[in-house]
Amino acid sequence: MSSQSNQVLEVKKPTLFDRIFRDSEGNIVIAQAPNLPVLVGVAATFLQYVLPSGQLQRATELIAFGALFTWAWQELFEGVNYFRQALGLIGLAGLIALGLNFLSV
Repeated sequence: MSSQSNQVLEVKKPTLFDRIFRDSEGNIVIAQAPNLPVLVGVAATFLQYVLPSGQLQRATELIAFGALFTWAWQELFEGVNYFRQALGLIGLAGLIALGLNFLSV
């Protein structure tokens, strides 16, 4: 019994691959089912191209931007791994650049 109590548990350090692509449970997570902000953002983006120019199209543009911004923000700060967080950062930077481009037009 004393030989078992002296046994040291070895903790394996996560590799760079693990930190980038694995979640806290050890599953590789690259893609996942879309959540509500993504679905709303994509639907509103498609509606922009169907609706005629005017206030309704502008409203769907703002809804799409807000929903996709929310998704990117959530991925950046609550992503399960570094890959998902980087995806959120790229999405957020792209949305901000796109928003600034629309403001200058």
